[in-house]
Amino acid sequence: MKILYFIQSHTNSEQIVRLVKTIKQSSPESFVLISHNFQCTQLDTESLRCFSNLEILHCPRSRGDFSIMQGYLDAIHWIFNNQIEFDWLVNISGQDYPTQPIPEIEKFLHETKYDGFLEYYKMHSITNPLSIRESTERYLYKYRSLGVSLSRWQRAIIKIPRVAINNFQSYLKISSAYGLLIGVRHIPSPFNEKFQCYTGGYYHTLSQKCIQYLYDFCQKNTDLVEYYRQTCLPEESFIQTVLINSDLFNICNNSKRYVNWSNSHLGHPNILSTEDYSRLIGGDFHFARKFDMSHDRQILDKLDYWISQNTINELSSCHTRS
Repeated sequence: MKILYFIQSHTNSEQIVRLVKTIKQSSPESFVLISHNFQCTQLDTESLRCFSNLEILHCPRSRGDFSIMQGYLDAIHWIFNNQIEFDWLVNISGQDYPTQPIPEIEKFLHETKYDGFLEYYKMHSITNPLSIRESTERYLYKYRSLGVSLSRWQRAIIKIPRVAINNFQSYLKISSAYGLLIGVRHIPSPFNEKFQCYTGGYYHTLSQKCIQYLYDFCQKNTDLVEYYRQTCLPEESFIQTVLINSDLFNICNNSKRYVNWSNSHLGHPNILSTEDYSRLIGGDFHFARKFDMSHDRQILDKLDYWISQNTINELSSCHTRS
């Protein structure tokens, strides 16, 4: 069984290299594909040359628009075009880190009966963390960027008129979370009782057949791709909508990721620290995010030690049983 680790990154080259080394040292036969935004920061490619089965794609992107999703679709196009063999694709960011030994994660994937691990909710379900208003504004409107980046105080200034306009009528929406965007109601939308809109977290683990289906679907249904190209945060809906509506796969509604959203700002999760350590190693997670070595390097050191000790214990147990 072969795992493909797909890493989308944009910052902190040292931390990206550390993540890759952690993966490749435990799983040398795995394939690592890095999609890096070199417009944000350079990547120490020299430190990665020692690893086989590793490729780096250049991918500029920004938050809120289709560029993250486009980077994903470009990556799976590259994978199939280059005939890269894999059984599972693990999608992580450059600020993720494993919370379990990589061999245990891969053993779990080898033995599971699921086809994927992906968080999903019907758009207007009462269980959806997004409110009906927020999910509607994200995925039932088509947006155009005005090309203006807003500072925090500028967002505060326009908040009152923005909220008033958005609440007064349903045809026009203004978004300021990711620059200044103007959205108009998309009529008709592609969604109905037989093809519903789903939302959920972006990062996931999917089997090869899920990725193959997603790739083929995008080739045949460019109209849906174009629809999502105009939405806000499409990466938190597109994959769920395509795969769940297919009714072909046994998807576990659990991404196996730990993220701390408490008191988060503008959709950015909290930076994890040593205070989160007990939760990270005690939960049913494969990866967690987000980490920042410039904020707290010790948490990664502690995870490395815990993972190495558990890897040793697992190997000792295997030898004892044999």
